[in-house]
Amino acid sequence: MQGMGETGEACPFEFNFDPATFKVGDTVSYRVNGSLEGFPFVGTLVEVHADHVLIAGDPREPEKRYIGTRESRPQVDYAQI
Repeated sequence: MQGMGETGEACPFEFNFDPATFKVGDTVSYRVNGSLEGFPFVGTLVEVHADHVLIAGDPREPEKRYIGTRESRPQVDYAQI
């Protein structure tokens, strides 16, 4: 998200990029494969498991959850979107 605003403007999000310390409520930057490859997305972790995370990606649709990989920027499969 660096460089996406006005000069000197700080990103409004504070991300956790350390999968070893992921916890419920953390804000993460996640990726989506397929036609959305390369776009950054912001979500909140709602569940953290040994091999995956559950991400709430849209505050307007809190019931919608995405399963992501447990890595610094979780990967979500496009089929879930």
